[in-house]
Amino acid sequence: MSDSPPEAPSGRPATAAPEHGPTLPDPLRATARSDGTGDRLWSRNFLLFFTARAVAKLGDTMLPVALSAGLIQQGHGAGAIGAVLASLSLFLAGFVIFGGVFCDRFNARALMAGSDLVRVVTQAVAAVLFLSGNVVLWQICVIGAINGIAGGMFEPGVAGTVPKVARDVQGANGMIRTAESLAMLAGPALAGLLVALVSPGGVFAAHAGTYALSAVCLLLLRLPRDAPRGARRQRTGYLTDLAEGWRHFRARTWMWAVIVVWMVFMLTAWGPLVPLTAAEIVPTAGSGAYGLVNSALGAGTAAGGLLALRIRPLRQLRAGSAALLGCCCFPAAVGAGLPVWAMMGGAAVSGAGMGFWSVMWATSVQTQVPPEVLNRIHALEVAGSLAMLPAGQALAGPAAGLLGSRQVLLAGGAMALLVACTLLSVPAVRRLRRVV
Repeated sequence: MSDSPPEAPSGRPATAAPEHGPTLPDPLRATARSDGTGDRLWSRNFLLFFTARAVAKLGDTMLPVALSAGLIQQGHGAGAIGAVLASLSLFLAGFVIFGGVFCDRFNARALMAGSDLVRVVTQAVAAVLFLSGNVVLWQICVIGAINGIAGGMFEPGVAGTVPKVARDVQGANGMIRTAESLAMLAGPALAGLLVALVSPGGVFAAHAGTYALSAVCLLLLRLPRDAPRGARRQRTGYLTDLAEGWRHFRARTWMWAVIVVWMVFMLTAWGPLVPLTAAEIVPTAGSGAYGLVNSALGAGTAAGGLLALRIRPLRQLRAGSAALLGCCCFPAAVGAGLPVWAMMGGAAVSGAGMGFWSVMWATSVQTQVPPEVLNRIHALEVAGSLAMLPAGQALAGPAAGLLGSRQVLLAGGAMALLVACTLLSVPAVRRLRRVV
């Protein structure tokens, strides 16, 4: 935190206004108006990008259902399912930082489309394996690992693309988040229908189709050329680019403070939530009740995204942190053993808080960071956000065995409250002003 950061595109040091950011950087202003749409959100570019994100998310939410059903039909158990999902998440977290550098060095749109096309091939291969009934676990794990690498190359480019396809960055993030939340509701149901009518292999084929449509939409985008980076920028090496992104990251107190606090949130509250809520709800109320509770969570998340379209706070992270106070309701309701309807209410409130926060956070990152390092910064914050989630999930079982599931969930609710209060107590987070 003592290193001097490089200069921003305007010529001012990057620390000149990282905490308050009163104006939109000139390159973002230029790219936001490059397609002649002005303030109109639903431009051709945004519609294409919105479609790409929505269909890809729909396919991603279908995957766990197809994978679980397919492996169980082949005689595998929960351990095999966990191994495949772990191969995906570990390689995604491991390669996303590299993806940030590649997206800043090369054409991010082409890299994203190429990542989608790689996943078209891998999911098509998985479809053939499941349709033929010739499923070998290590092959599915390799497919998961390749998908994780492709996801790591894809994800960093999202942050840099949003300001290029929409001048209203907050509105764009709100619409994308709402669509992703609705996909979380529709995807598992659609996957279950396809498994019943066709087979798990049919779901993998459909998943490949969603990546193909996403790639086509990305290739059809008409984005402006990036600003010239100069001879100095062209001579820098990969490690230099990575170090530059790290300097920009740690020069912004509001950013690294959020990530540190978020890692605690993932470890203590959000990570244990899925395994422990399932363990509490399914044995007593049934899988149908568990599905209703998760549907309420998805509906609340969509509502939070829609709310972010209407509310335009001057201090976005302060408003988002206040919304996170509601995230304690879901684990607390399940931990307290409340009726199903009360759990659904708690899940909806938690989802709304998470949905609103995610829009405020994404908009802050995309508008406060210079465009030429935005993909690297986004990669670092994604890696930090993901780092503790698997640990929280893995430790949920031992903690529940030692203390009891309900006690761990109640503690998670208390930690969610503490996390929100901690964010509100950090001056750099609380005082960060929106870009106008």
